[in-house]
Formats: sequence, structure tokens, C-alpha cells
Amino acid sequence: MHVARLSLTDYRNYARAELELGPGATVLVGRNGQGKTNLVEAIGYLATLGSHRVSGDQALIRAGADAAIVRALLSHGDRELLVELQLNRQGANRAQLNRSPVKTRELPRYAHSVLFAPEDLAIVRGEPSVRRRMLDELLIQRTPRLSGVMADYERVLKQRNSLLKSARARGLAVDKLTTLDIWDERLVVLGSELIDQRLALVDELREPLAAAYRAIVDADHGPGMTPLLSIDGADPDADVEQAVGSTASTVGTRDRFAEALRVLRPKELERGVTLVGPHRDDVVLLLNGLPAKGYASHGESWSFALALRLASAELLRRDSMTGDPVLVLDDVFAELDRLRRERLAHAIAGFEQVLVTAAVLEDVPAPLTARIVHIAAGRIVDGEGELAASASPIEVETEAAGEVEAAAEAQPEPETKTEAADV
Repeated sequence: MHVARLSLTDYRNYARAELELGPGATVLVGRNGQGKTNLVEAIGYLATLGSHRVSGDQALIRAGADAAIVRALLSHGDRELLVELQLNRQGANRAQLNRSPVKTRELPRYAHSVLFAPEDLAIVRGEPSVRRRMLDELLIQRTPRLSGVMADYERVLKQRNSLLKSARARGLAVDKLTTLDIWDERLVVLGSELIDQRLALVDELREPLAAAYRAIVDADHGPGMTPLLSIDGADPDADVEQAVGSTASTVGTRDRFAEALRVLRPKELERGVTLVGPHRDDVVLLLNGLPAKGYASHGESWSFALALRLASAELLRRDSMTGDPVLVLDDVFAELDRLRRERLAHAIAGFEQVLVTAAVLEDVPAPLTARIVHIAAGRIVDGEGELAASASPIEVETEAAGEVEAAAEAQPEPETKTEAADV
């Protein structure tokens, strides 16, 4: 699959932009802050329902506008698919597929992409929430229905935490919280599915992760991944070395989850928060048997994060009926030495479409520079086959944006807006 055309209206610093794309590599070049990343961020949003830079949608809508429109023409073989998304400042977001209304959570079923950006260094060095988000975004692309499961889990978790805080404020004893059992049951059902899905994904990632790391570094540092589960007593806020060498329990996930909630209920009531579940889990990234966080050098951490993204792309390529995901490298080559730049360019050569952003064109290996598009101040200023961005939306675009909203209004039950960062 590749993006044949990308159109933006009132997205970030673009009043309007249209860009023709095609298979192979395209480099978006421009000084920092000109809007290169905004273009690829929009493509990533269609695949993951979230931005890799911000947790909410408001920052994606151009100042002074009520909504932003992202429109992508996806091509696979002789089939084309028009995907449209309207991000609203007020109310639920709207989506269309070939001009027919769909729920926004359906978009990842059709738009697949993997984006690597400087922020991904936090996958290795950052907090557990970053690694959870990485896994969940990949899960959603592979199995879109899990977006609904994640949203349901978050709602149940919020309700349960509210009940715990209320009970703490009222001084209720543990044996008086009978209504908590209802929320516990639902939390266990939803949370156990997410835990099992993450565990299966980690198992699948191990082999392509090792292959991707070797391809980039040309050395075998034994990259690995070990789940750290709160239902088994692990504390993601503690020393991650506790996870090294841990073994999985033979008891079912639901039973372990339910037992953990029962044991920890007094402590949860004392603190007014749910202490176990997928929202508290982590995955330890290992190099040579040691946690990469705290032991890996900057270069090793950068290579590990990149290898994780390439491994994710390999899984999507293996599963998808629509071919390769769009591979996006946002300002990646500036952080790599010449040898690793060349090795990375070789590793990604087989993907149908690769989009690269760079502040300095010389940082990008020659095999990836067949097509170059220059970006300046929210405008596409040149590039083969490009349609220049204008200072304000044209009438046709405005009418099309209205079509998204009008068609979506016909839906009998608009869905509740969900941010991928909260999933």
C-alpha cells in the first residue's frame, strides 16, 4: 500500500496543502519548524488515531479554525481507497471511507503506517507508558477492534478509581465496597484480553527485532523483550532488573488478575487508585542480557528504538492484505553515523513507500533521494508532481470538508471521540 495523494486543510501550520506521492522513497526537506513533520504526522494519525508528538487533537487544528481535514488517497495494486478524517475542536471526530461515513476507529483497518521519530528514543529511555503506547498502537493496526476494547477498559478503570476515591473520602471499610465487585469483573475481562494480546505481540516481535537490530548495527547484541506484569506483583516504577530472568505463570490471566485485585483491595482503598492491570504494566528492553534503559549508550538506544519500529513494520507487512505499511522516517538520519545510514537505507529498500524528512539533504543516503520535496513555512514550494500549498482553503476543499461533516451527521449514533494516547 502507498499514499498516492495527501490533502490537508487547516492542519497544524497548513491552511491547505496537497501533495502527490508514489511508490518508492520521497524526501521532505526543509529547515526545522517549517512543517515537514506535520505532513507525515497526518499520515500516522490515520493509522494509529493519534499523534506521536501530542496526546490530544487540539494542537493539530490550525489556530482560528474549528476543524482540520486529513484526506489520503491510498493505492494498492489497481485498487484505490479515499480515507478522510475531520478533527473537530468541539464534538466527536468524523470519518469517511470512499465518501461513506464510518466510525473513526475503523480507519486503522485501511491505513497502515509505521513512523519513527526522535521522540521514539523515549521507548528505550522513557517511562513505561511510552512502551505501552508503542505496543497498543501496533495492536490497533493489526486488530482494529482492540481500539474499542482499550477505550472500554479506560472507562471502566476511570469509574473504578472514582469509586475508590469516593470510598476513601467517606471512610468506608473494605467489606462495605460490594459495588466494587461489579467493576472488578468488567476490569478483569477487558484487562486480561489486553494483557494476553500484548504478551502475544511481544513474542512475535522478538525475531524481527533481532533481525532488524543486526541489519542496522551489524552486530549481535542480543536485543530482547521481557514483559513486566503488575498482576504478577511486578512494579514498573521499581528497578527494571527484577524482570530479567522472570518466568510466566501457568495460572490463567483472568484468575491472576482477579486474585491480585482481591489481595490489593485494602491498599487500593487507602490510595484511591487501581494498582494492577495493563495500565500499570511494562516491557523491559534488553541488550546483552541487561536492561537497555540505564545501560545502553545513546547510539545503542537509538538503534534499538529504530529496530523496534522496523520490526513492527515487518509484522504489519506479514499480516496485511494490502501490502506493506507506509514507512516514515522523521529526522532519523541526522542521528546516525555514515555506516548506519547506509545500512538503514539498505534495510528499508524493499518497502513499497518510504517517506523521509530531513533538515539537511546531505544527511539522507543517495538511494533514498530519487524524489525530493521542499517545505517552507507551511508551503510545499517545489517537487516533482506536487501541487503547491495555498495560503487559505479553496472553495472546492471547503465544500469537500462540509461533505465529511454532513455525511457523518447521517450516522445514527456518532461515536465518542477517543484519543489514541489514552488507549
